[in-house]
Amino acid sequence: MTQMAITEGTKRQERPEVTPCTDCHPESQVNRIAGIVPPLLTPLIDDDCLDIDGLHLQLDRFIRAGIHGIFLLGSCGEGPSLSYRIRRELIHEVASHLQGRMPILAGVSDTSFVELMRMADYAAQEGVTAVVLAGPYYYPLASDDFLRYLEAVAEQLPIPAFLYNMPSHTKLWFQPSLLKRVLTHPKYIGVKDSSGDMNYFTQVATLMRNFPDKSLFIGSDFLLPQGLEVGCDGGICGGANLFPTLFVGLYNAFRRNDASRLALLKKQLDSLKQLYTCFEGASFLSTTKTALSLLGICSDHFAEPFHSLKAQEKQKVHMILERIQTESISGMM
Repeated sequence: MTQMAITEGTKRQERPEVTPCTDCHPESQVNRIAGIVPPLLTPLIDDDCLDIDGLHLQLDRFIRAGIHGIFLLGSCGEGPSLSYRIRRELIHEVASHLQGRMPILAGVSDTSFVELMRMADYAAQEGVTAVVLAGPYYYPLASDDFLRYLEAVAEQLPIPAFLYNMPSHTKLWFQPSLLKRVLTHPKYIGVKDSSGDMNYFTQVATLMRNFPDKSLFIGSDFLLPQGLEVGCDGGICGGANLFPTLFVGLYNAFRRNDASRLALLKKQLDSLKQLYTCFEGASFLSTTKTALSLLGICSDHFAEPFHSLKAQEKQKVHMILERIQTESISGMM
């Protein structure tokens, strides 16, 4: 991930101010969701068994940190690698534990339209606020076919949906011209972009000014400050699994225009790069879930095709984690 610094004097692009939504009704399309919404790392004991204790520990950490919502079954949550049974169990456990204390987003992306709808129906029954849709990711799609697909999905969805731009994984881009048409449908209430492309994101942020009732989230941890500058509503950032108070603090400092606090927290955010990039070729997921297990939160078991790190690799993660914690701003870790 490449840090793109905010230049001195950059003018903040304004969108209507929004209070982070903490009591959204699943069928409501009035409240715009905003703030820090961690994409939950799914705690597992084995390939088809949740680490329930670890899940509850992590949810309680999020509550104490003041996060504004939670995103289940995304890329960080290994959603596409999990069985449909365990996806349903995760949705049920999270909804039961949170008891409506914050919005819940649930990934339902699938190559099968029927399975997508089944998961969306289940999510609605469990009280999920909105589903998240990345598009079908196997066959190449012409733009007209992609538009027709999104229209067909919207007509059958039982609850609102976010569109999830993740081209590195899906081979599909939600181009601004497509979003301009799709976002006119009331079922689509926002966009999450994980492309890491700030030129694209700025175009989408400009477009979103035409949809003041819909949300825009950035998914790249180190681009969160710049995303906020160009007008996004918050971050769905994987690092918030490890350090939720850091990301919440950064978001709050930005909203309060607390420049000195924001500068300190941006420096702390930059320090996470050493953890994310400590192994050449290793995924962000591998180091992050390992770090979460070293913090004593949950097991480091991964669903296939990922595997737990080797002992010497875990030791390296442990050393980096200790260094980050030692250097951290008081109270932010």
